[in-house]
Amino acid sequence: MALDWTPGRLNSLGFAKPPSETRVVVAMSGGVDSSVVAAQLAEEGYDVVGVTLQLYDHGAALAKKGACCAGRDIHDARRVAEDMGFPHYVLDYENVFKDAVIDEFADSYLGGATPVPCIRCNERVKFKDLLETAKDLDADCMATGHYIQRKMGEHGAELHSAADANRDQSYFLFSTTPAQLDYLRFPLGHLASKAETRALASKYGLSVADKPDSQDICFVPNGDYASVIEKLRPGAGEPGDIVDMDGKVLGSHNGVIHYTIGQRRGLGVGGLASPLYVVKLDVDKKHVIVGPKEALATRMIPVREINWLGDAAFDSQTEWHVGIKVRSTRPPAPAVIRPISATEAEVELLTPEEGVSPGQACVFYDEGSSRIFGGGWIWRGN
Repeated sequence: MALDWTPGRLNSLGFAKPPSETRVVVAMSGGVDSSVVAAQLAEEGYDVVGVTLQLYDHGAALAKKGACCAGRDIHDARRVAEDMGFPHYVLDYENVFKDAVIDEFADSYLGGATPVPCIRCNERVKFKDLLETAKDLDADCMATGHYIQRKMGEHGAELHSAADANRDQSYFLFSTTPAQLDYLRFPLGHLASKAETRALASKYGLSVADKPDSQDICFVPNGDYASVIEKLRPGAGEPGDIVDMDGKVLGSHNGVIHYTIGQRRGLGVGGLASPLYVVKLDVDKKHVIVGPKEALATRMIPVREINWLGDAAFDSQTEWHVGIKVRSTRPPAPAVIRPISATEAEVELLTPEEGVSPGQACVFYDEGSSRIFGGGWIWRGN
């Protein structure tokens, strides 16, 4: 049912014109979230155009359940568009995705880092090339199924955490720029739970109403990072030594790529008084360096490639007191950011945190509200 609109007022997407005259491109992954966004906007009377990106060889991915942008997902997105009566396009972004996301993922993993390719995909593909495609289609805005909120503040559009903390995707969207934020819309960010999304899917009669959520990185089958890296970079799984913090050899491993900072299980080093954890990876020496849990504690974090979403310039202050996340599953921890330049800083955690690794994102949160101030990339370890 189309929404009533009164001349002079803004519609639900923030434009001073009827929904029927407002074109919105919806990024459709084939999952329930983006399908609900497209269906809801279509029902409200907007001029909806659905776009799905083919990001990698979906022929090889057909046998894999639970990954976005694979063959079944393209079919599901197309079916939703047909059922709701709006056009749908599939764009081949395989080469772009490989160059912008997969290659860096492989190289950073080989460098001993812990990459987060979903952030780079949003930053370099969905919110860059796809957003430009939406503009080429004369769309007024682009909508996605991400659980995050866009709110208008005194100085323009602001990024805020989702109402449902369990679904919040702010960690993966910190690199959204102010210009992108002006153009993007996130219609699900205010919902209290995923159950509400599925209820809407059932209300619209969508075939994907009960479709499971994707769990893995789309191009990493069953979460097996190492096999993907070895396929992309033959010879990456070369064996080496497991050593303690003094360099004493404790055992051997079959490739640094099989380990991550903070890992405890599967080290193959037993018979010691206290458990050991991976505290560092030395790729050049092919060393997996292990130590006690307290060796993982980090207080100072170097961050670069910072995307700042505050109202004042990032380097206009010597210190910013914020909350930070270094992984998506933990709540923000109190910290002080000390800018070095407009895009680089030293972050000091007030309470040391374990398992901080190069390659992870460091995301900044306002301690007094749901607002996100951006973030950057951790680029070296202890």
